[in-house]
Amino acid sequence: MRKLIVIPARYGSKRFPGKPLALLEGKTLLQRTWEIANYVKSRVDDCDAVVATETPSEETRSDLIIDFCNSQNIPIVVTSNQAQSGSDRVWEVALQANVRPEIIVNLQGDLPTCPPTFILDLMTALEKTPSNSVASVFVQLSWHALDALRKSKLQSPFSGTTVVVNANNRALWFSKQIIPAIRNEEKWRETSDMSPVRRHIGLYAYRYEALQFFAQSPKSQYERLEQLEQLRFLENGYTIQMVEGIYPPGYDAVTSGVDSPEDLERVAKIIRENGELLDFYA
Repeated sequence: MRKLIVIPARYGSKRFPGKPLALLEGKTLLQRTWEIANYVKSRVDDCDAVVATETPSEETRSDLIIDFCNSQNIPIVVTSNQAQSGSDRVWEVALQANVRPEIIVNLQGDLPTCPPTFILDLMTALEKTPSNSVASVFVQLSWHALDALRKSKLQSPFSGTTVVVNANNRALWFSKQIIPAIRNEEKWRETSDMSPVRRHIGLYAYRYEALQFFAQSPKSQYERLEQLEQLRFLENGYTIQMVEGIYPPGYDAVTSGVDSPEDLERVAKIIRENGELLDFYA
């Protein structure tokens, strides 16, 4: 089954301009994310990986990303400036592929601490269950991690997404708010070390047809409000299969994605204290 990992990378991020090329302990975010994709590619049959960026202009400054990828021998595809989301950009890359991929992974370029096992598990979720069209990852937060998420949202309210799931780990809803609300929280804390909150990791795998639907459909109501593209699937009756992810020791789900300079420093501290992510999978 043909697989393609696409890493969307925009230089002109509104919240964090130049984010893909921001340095994190001596490497850019994009370099670190590429190394994760390349690790998976080397261990999966019939799998390719590329970076996708916008057509260069004075506004996008995507030429800086193109130059960086060329200097590092990282395959890159230049897409239009019309893409409204990372998934739209991924769709453009899938359309340009010489051989149509059956499973496409959207690995955002700001996930430098994404364990490669997450990607492998998403591929498996689609390969083994034909009824699954979209798959993504969550991590169950400890009470300590939930407290840290709440604290981080005081500085960056729209960084960090949570998800609630049904009994089969299919997504019911996603939000930038922390869901579910917890009444009598102190009693819940006494019964378990883990909170009932699941942190969504912005990593997706799609079947070709599901990604095609997304790219050809207008933004949905709650997608526009929350600015969460996965809500387009839920609002149109698609199911999203969630897979529970486990981080290696010392790595923290609260800083899985880098949305702000503050996130960058938190991730840097994790790397300094616990070592490089891919060393856990050597």
